[in-house]
Amino acid sequence: MSQQKRTRSPSRPAPVVAISLLGPFGIDVDGKPVSLPVGAQRLVAMLALRGRLGRSRLAGMLWPDTQEQRALASLRTGIWRVNQAAPGLVAAAHGVVELGLGPDVDVDRLIAASRTLLGDPDARVQADEGAPELGGDELLPDWDDPWLETERERLHQLRLHVLEATAARLAAAGRFGLALEAALAALRADELRESAHRTVISIHLAEGNVGEACRAYDACCTTLRTELGIEPSPTVSGLLGAVAAPPQGAQPSPRRLSVPGR
Repeated sequence: MSQQKRTRSPSRPAPVVAISLLGPFGIDVDGKPVSLPVGAQRLVAMLALRGRLGRSRLAGMLWPDTQEQRALASLRTGIWRVNQAAPGLVAAAHGVVELGLGPDVDVDRLIAASRTLLGDPDARVQADEGAPELGGDELLPDWDDPWLETERERLHQLRLHVLEATAARLAAAGRFGLALEAALAALRADELRESAHRTVISIHLAEGNVGEACRAYDACCTTLRTELGIEPSPTVSGLLGAVAAPPQGAQPSPRRLSVPGR
């Protein structure tokens, strides 16, 4: 017995796993990239995004056009292949499947950083800091799986909210150039988003650039009318109310501001 104890090999340490879902799929094990079949990639991605799932539901979501028994067989094969590359990464017990090993997932880091920015009024608003890195890469852009649509929309909306919040905080700190960088990034991501237009107009006004604010308002009106057939909300149109009205006793300006219904 003592001889067996002396000759037994020590247990292997758990591998360190990093999973990339922003942009092309990637997985590193102990700092080295590993290759997985497509089905195994989708298994890892779904568990990373959705967390613990029942075995039958997971198989049905990954192989929706396959009979249940065949889908479950494909799931078993996928689990085996993933654990061959990263032992212990997929844990399956008592009818549920989840990721083990506590992998580092880029989407998780993005969400955590975004929540910090949205929840902390002073988060990352420094004098020398611009718009934060918000994962400009799309979530697995080469995949067309229907279950990814809601995940992509979730990250898209989160990114827009963070950009707008960052723009407002930078403007409040007097960093107008950096504030516009964040606000215009939100507008490029979704030109129909009225709150992004509102943020851009507000920053121009805060900086004292009334002409720029008017041009931004004109662009907002044109976009919403052309694409959606609607006018800007009173909140947006009211931003220019103070500068549109001439001082008491003064003659109205010959320039006519764009207003809803003109």
